[in-house]
Amino acid sequence: MLKYSAFQQREAYATVLHTSEDYVCGAVALAQSIIRTNSTRDLILLHDENITPESLVGLKAAGWDTRLINGIRSPFADKDSFNEWNFSPLRIWMLTWYDKVVFIDADVLVFNNIDWLFVFPQLSAAPNDKTLFNSGVMVIEPSLCVFEDLMVKVLEMDSYNGSYQGWLNEVFTWWHRLPSQVNFLKDFGGEDGRRQEKILDEISVLHFLGLKPWMCYRDYDCNWDKEGMQRFASDKAHEKWWQVYDEMPDTLQPYCGLTEHMNWRLKKWRWIARSLQQPDEHWKIGVTDPRQYNLGA
Repeated sequence: MLKYSAFQQREAYATVLHTSEDYVCGAVALAQSIIRTNSTRDLILLHDENITPESLVGLKAAGWDTRLINGIRSPFADKDSFNEWNFSPLRIWMLTWYDKVVFIDADVLVFNNIDWLFVFPQLSAAPNDKTLFNSGVMVIEPSLCVFEDLMVKVLEMDSYNGSYQGWLNEVFTWWHRLPSQVNFLKDFGGEDGRRQEKILDEISVLHFLGLKPWMCYRDYDCNWDKEGMQRFASDKAHEKWWQVYDEMPDTLQPYCGLTEHMNWRLKKWRWIARSLQQPDEHWKIGVTDPRQYNLGA
């Protein structure tokens, strides 16, 4: 247990899982990636009732201190939609036994120690573009007063794009800019395109947009196979995620298994890519991922 002196701030990294178990593997890998940087901060994971006891065993073994929460429904989402409860991360403001919290999405990996982020004030984040921030990595200061104010604003304020991230940008119009290296978005579209891929070895934090590595075969990034998702494809980034997986204890790797549905979906995308003769030709790669032979329900 980490001990603090009277003159030290209480600080932690936090993530949130809700609605489904799709990101349990991502959270396991995230914790392991932070630990391997020799971070001295606590790790806390908030989850709703949809995370099973079996998954909680793995999350705790990965390094998370897990806490059950009630989800917070998005006012902009349809009932039973995938993003219905995506305002649940607002619960991080209730972690008032900490002075500072760095929130990190569960589809992120940390490659270099970023404990220095705790010197930044609320709200600090890396840019999504010139004027808006990405909520995948944020420095916040827990406070029940702030949480209550945010809950009022959920009912009063709109989101410019209907998303949780868009809503946060409406609320925190004054924010502190972090360098993009602490939340590098895996998106190679736009003017810079593939030139950005060259700096993957220089960044501290990689945010896996698009289809997630653990939902693909380890042989290549399955974003190549899905039409319209190629901007998120990077075999180099994909390999960096699997390097963290390979360093996990053997007891944690099963939490990143494929299900029958995931395997069927990957095969369907490969078949469509082959039918379209996608020019990247990743669909020609023979799949050797051993997870395809040990599928979960």
